[in-house]
Amino acid sequence: MNQVHVHLIITHLPIFGSLLGAFVLAYGLWTSSNTTKMAAYYLLVISAIGAGIAYFTGEGAEESVEDIPGVVEKLIKEHEDFAIFALVSLLVLGAAALLALYLTYKNSSTSKPISVVTLLIALISFGLVARTGYLGGKIRHTELGMADVQKAEGIQKEGKEDD
Repeated sequence: MNQVHVHLIITHLPIFGSLLGAFVLAYGLWTSSNTTKMAAYYLLVISAIGAGIAYFTGEGAEESVEDIPGVVEKLIKEHEDFAIFALVSLLVLGAAALLALYLTYKNSSTSKPISVVTLLIALISFGLVARTGYLGGKIRHTELGMADVQKAEGIQKEGKEDD
């Protein structure tokens, strides 16, 4: 197994983990269940770790695919540039989840507000990491962004005439 395999496998963890963690946390807040909230925090921390692994295996994945015919460097660059925002948001999410976990464990009066903030960060992080995944998917799944590929390569759509 090389960095490409690890990158492709692990990239799904922060996407689905942040969303699932947000749902579990929302349910824990709704039911006032500390056990459920703590389970959500664990999911969110694991998602943050997954984001770090995905980010740091990205360079190796890029080197493996950049010379494959049909792979457009511009799409790789867009994915790479956006991935830093997702990474930062998930690292902030992981830190918030760890803080919320500690405060919940200690039965602190500030645990509920921190839980709500963590939920908001999880939802924002999901949006950022989902967008990053979409941009990454366009690198090899040209059906996701055929217009972008054609634009990047200077190809006009068939049947479209210049005016």
